[in-house]
Parts: sequence; structure tokens; C-alpha cells
Amino acid sequence: MTEQIRTYGFKKGLPAEFEIVSISDLYQKQKEILTSPHRTAFYHVIWFQKGAPTHLADFSPVAITPGTLLFLKKDTVQLFDSAVRYEAKAILFTDSFFCKTDKDLKFLRNSILFNDLLDVSRIQIEEASDMLQDLFLLMEKEAGNAHEPNHAAVLQNCLHSFLLLAERERRKQGFTAIKPGADLDYTILFKDLVDAHFRQLKLVSSYAGELSVTEKRLNQATSRVLGKSPKNVIDARVMLEAKRLLAHTSESIKEIGFELGFDEPTNFIKFFRRHHGTTPVEFRESLALD
Repeated sequence: MTEQIRTYGFKKGLPAEFEIVSISDLYQKQKEILTSPHRTAFYHVIWFQKGAPTHLADFSPVAITPGTLLFLKKDTVQLFDSAVRYEAKAILFTDSFFCKTDKDLKFLRNSILFNDLLDVSRIQIEEASDMLQDLFLLMEKEAGNAHEPNHAAVLQNCLHSFLLLAERERRKQGFTAIKPGADLDYTILFKDLVDAHFRQLKLVSSYAGELSVTEKRLNQATSRVLGKSPKNVIDARVMLEAKRLLAHTSESIKEIGFELGFDEPTNFIKFFRRHHGTTPVEFRESLALD
């Protein structure tokens, strides 16, 4: 239990916060980083071209087949498979690169590619139109044209088109659609707030106040969209972070409890046991036995 969750920002010195990298080449240079628990402050679109690894994203094993496009939002704790040989390329980009307007920000915050409330988003690129592959190759070529005028704008426009086409394809390949409307809007806004404040705020009333809605209205929204109450959503987010820290850091139970906003270690232990059926120590020990 000596590992820590490493957090990485975007590579400095690039003309734009956009990059296409070969995971295969990166694996040879930075295998330890890729196969250790880590999170990034930027988005990933990974094209697995050959091989069938299992990618781990926040305790969810994602079975990969050749031709899979995997979409991971920023801050996801992930591990690349170290047991299987494969070839892959990844588009990496930040909010500041993509979001030039409020419309861009709204698209990224609401896209089913990075905000699927029920699953990790992925599609099979071979089943999609050739335009997806063409756009990927065009972005890869343009990434090397940093000296050309409008370089960042061309990349952003290509990426926007790529994501729009990928989202269209996602809807064709088994996506469980959630009906647009106020319920979905409130749920997305609520989840964004929970992600930002779950360490400090545990009461539904606090989030309802931030959204200027009643607790009853917020409960209606999350129940209809997710089948969960707002309290369930808050507790699930706290549990996810607790599992991340227990699995991937050497912090003590007391330290983790304090980090997650529990004044007393006993309160954290009771909370964890109520939601998982084991104590934090038992959960950590079970991982060591795997």
C-alpha cells in the first residue's frame, strides 16, 4: 500500500493544450506511470487499434476490443493494462483548449461522451463512418503544423466535429438515452456541484439552495434520471473517493476520513461500513489479497 494517486497536468510548452500521442510509444518510456493509478486534469479519447486489454476507469473494468474508441473525462482515476500487448493512440485536450465560447462549454459539459450518467462511453470505430477515422488522421497531421496560421482554431474545429460524429455514433451503438428536459438539466448541474463540493457539503439542502430549487424538486429530478435520491448521489461520490484513496494511497484511515470531511474517524468508518458492508481497513486488506 505504498502507491499514491498521481495527478498530472497538461504537458507544458505546447502551442495549444491539445496533443495526439501513441500509447504504445509512451508505454515504452513511461510504463510505470501508465500502469499505476493516476488521474489527469484533461480529457482522453483513446483509440485502441490492436489488442484486447482491460482498461480500468474508477474501479470499472472496461473490456476493449480492436477498434474501440474510449472517452474519459478529466480526473478519472485510470490504469492501463500491463498484462496484454496492444497498440493505441490518444487525443488529449483541456477545457481551456476546447471551450472558446459558452456554447463550447455547454457542449462539453453535456456531451454523452464524457457525461454518460450510466456507463463509461465507448464506441467501435469500424462500425462508424469513415469520417471519424479521417478526422482523427487530419488532427494528427495538423498537430504537427504548429507554425501555420490558425493552428489551434483548425484543431478545435476538427475536434468539435469529431466529437459530434462520435456522439451520433454512440447513440447508434447501444446508448441508453435519457429524455432531455429540466430533470436532466438539474441532475447534471447537481452532479457537477457534488463533484466540486462533496468533501465539504453532505446535505441535500445545501445543493438545492445552490441550484435555487426545493429538495423535493431535486429529488424528483435525480430519481427520474438516475433512479437515485440526491442523498444517494452524494454518498456514492464520497464512497468513490474513499475507495480511490484506500486502494491507491498509503494514507491512514484517519487521514482519509479528514480529507473527506469527517470530523471523527469513527464517523467515517460507520459511513463506509453502512454503504459497503465492510470497514475501510477490511476493504483495503481485500485489495491486497487480489
